[in-house]
Amino acid sequence: MGAILETAMLICFGFSWPLNVIKAYKAKTAKGTSLPFILLIITGYIAGISAKLISGQINYVLIAYLLNLAIVSLNVVVYFRNASLDKKRSIELEA
Repeated sequence: MGAILETAMLICFGFSWPLNVIKAYKAKTAKGTSLPFILLIITGYIAGISAKLISGQINYVLIAYLLNLAIVSLNVVVYFRNASLDKKRSIELEA
């Protein structure tokens, strides 16, 4: 039962991350996005994955952790893309 509840929690979190990636991508700005927050979430998922591997509890929950980690990692890519766009706009405004 614990694994089912843990998976439910990960699925709930997992549904929010793709929406966040899409919103950030469409916004085309890094303003309002916290890179330290995203990295903290990634660290948490890595800790969860590590706990599963160390304890030998390799089951379907691990898939949810890995999928969430991949999607949150996309947020980092979008963040740097948007930061680059912000910098480009700033340079264009100065010229």
